Amino acid sequence: MRAAIFTGDAELSVEDVSPLDPGPNEVVVRIAASGVCHSDLSATNGTLAMPPPCILGHEGSGVVEYVGPEVTRVKVGDKVIASFVPSCGHCFWCLNGQANLCSLDMSVMMTPKATRTDGSIAIGFTGLGTFADQMTTHEASLVKIETDLPHEQLALIGCGVTTGVGAALNTAKVEPGSIVAVIGCGGVGQSVIQGARIAGASRIIAIDPVALKREAATKFGATDLVDPTDGNAIGQVQALTGGRGADYVFEVIGLPETIVQAYEMTRRGGTAVVVGMPRMDSMVTLPGFSLFYAEKKLLGCVYGSAQVRRDFPRFIDLVETGRLDIAEMVSQTIGLDDVNEAFRAMVAGEVIRSVITNT
Repeated sequence: MRAAIFTGDAELSVEDVSPLDPGPNEVVVRIAASGVCHSDLSATNGTLAMPPPCILGHEGSGVVEYVGPEVTRVKVGDKVIASFVPSCGHCFWCLNGQANLCSLDMSVMMTPKATRTDGSIAIGFTGLGTFADQMTTHEASLVKIETDLPHEQLALIGCGVTTGVGAALNTAKVEPGSIVAVIGCGGVGQSVIQGARIAGASRIIAIDPVALKREAATKFGATDLVDPTDGNAIGQVQALTGGRGADYVFEVIGLPETIVQAYEMTRRGGTAVVVGMPRMDSMVTLPGFSLFYAEKKLLGCVYGSAQVRRDFPRFIDLVETGRLDIAEMVSQTIGLDDVNEAFRAMVAGEVIRSVITNT
């Protein structure tokens, strides 16, 4: 099979590899489409401590080609979306409504996936490795779905859509009529905007220095646009909210300074949600008295607090009924050989999402 592999260099190596035999609980999936997400870039730039060699990609969909003898959740021919956090269904977190924190995640994350021509063994990013034409993964990392939506849209549900829409609906539980601000309007940020719109927010403030992303935000529900390079972003949000600040502020970048900014942008009694992934060694300093006196809530958000076996079908229903727009989030479809160009376009702010398709 062909796969795009992180070898320790900034650019991925697209090469032929030999997949390892699947285990009894594993499934072989023919990958139809894979979104190029910023978290994949984070594996190459040191934000994530990802040991090479590693097949990147964690946002994908495809069709089941083989199931191990102990697999019960899917069968050959099923259309599936990959979940970058597994959902085993029986650990403490799964049984207590927090499947996005499933205890199986670390054990599947480092599973060997394929042998390279030099004899080295490559793992799959988050236990997946969707930047390939084929993927072997644990059945807990797959959700069977029934829909005629194209794979280039379904792939985005596997990460960006679920993380963003879930942050608004599940983590923050945005209330109708509220004012929402979103810092960072890439694929996940645009999904937060859509989630806030679906929840009934009255005003949605999109904050991003890239004009393309601000303009795209208006398609997905943003009512106000803020360019943080055009004066203090906190002051601009306060001016738009009568001096109070927003009811909910979502940080979708993962930088300590924008996390603090999100907190300061939130009104007294409001909620700030950290959706972006910071570096593992980063630290955030907040005013202690304000935590007490302003009664603001600061929430972490992993994978949109999603229960994937509930939420994937729910998000598909929202797409099929016209209330969630994934098609407009796909800026371009590319081949596997163009993955490094997709990373460049992402960093340059030229796309919302590039999607690798296998034809």
